[in-house]
Amino acid sequence: MESKLSRRRLLQGIAGAAVVASAGVAHAQLPRDAADVTFKVKNGRIRQSVMGWCFNPMKADVLAKHCKEIGLVAIEGIPREAYKPAKELGLEISLVSSHGFAQGPCNPKFHAEVITKLTDAIEVAESVGASRVITFTGMRFDGMDDIQAAKDCIEVWKKVLPLAEKKGITLCLEHLNTRDSSHPMKGHPGYFGDNVDFCVDLIRRVGSEHFKLLFDIYHVSIMNGDVIRRIRQYKDFIAHYHTAGNPGRGELDETQEINYPAVMKAILETGYTGFVAQEFIPTWKDPIAALRHSAQVCDV
Repeated sequence: MESKLSRRRLLQGIAGAAVVASAGVAHAQLPRDAADVTFKVKNGRIRQSVMGWCFNPMKADVLAKHCKEIGLVAIEGIPREAYKPAKELGLEISLVSSHGFAQGPCNPKFHAEVITKLTDAIEVAESVGASRVITFTGMRFDGMDDIQAAKDCIEVWKKVLPLAEKKGITLCLEHLNTRDSSHPMKGHPGYFGDNVDFCVDLIRRVGSEHFKLLFDIYHVSIMNGDVIRRIRQYKDFIAHYHTAGNPGRGELDETQEINYPAVMKAILETGYTGFVAQEFIPTWKDPIAALRHSAQVCDV
């Protein structure tokens, strides 16, 4: 009897310890039904932003008000006419859009267009007090030579970098995954810059402090993996971050595999002080509850 009681107490003790342990790490994969519906950013060590297109058809001004209430500090991916109202709320514009991911500098027929749109985006960024402009390699095309395409990308970027350097604007090259073909914004089959190591090599070859990497955690997770090690490895090249749950590009909840609190802590350990933008496609009935949940997960 005494032996059975001792064993019971031992099992109860182990169960209790497991509950405490799980409570301590629950933040890592915070289930949607455990989300704090009143959460507001408390720590603020991660300067959180949001990508506006993910929340369409919600109007940008409505999204901006929710961001302010939750405690996010910036917004991006919204129409340019919405920049002023967002700034009046006290939000920063964390990233200015430019030429889009499809028609990029890897294809000679888009060179003039890319230069024009990047130049315009740099001017817009300066006018709204933003310091980052996004750029892409573009999509592969018939007869493309990879070596020449890389040279063309570098040549085009170098043509606009003197203006960016003069204005204090950094161009951010985004790596995109080519594996997911289930949705036009979950993956981009045919995208040239789908290897983050290759993108960093392009950045090295450009050789400017105003040309850096947009490290999209979701895309890197799909194509390369080893996310935290790469964050540490490429910390000197990273100027912006995007989030999303993998697989599915959904919320940062228990249905996906990335341990976002650990990733956020790794980002902070590198000394990064820029923006981390939430770029997941909401699947929850209430998209703002989803945004609040993801803000909670990343507020380490």
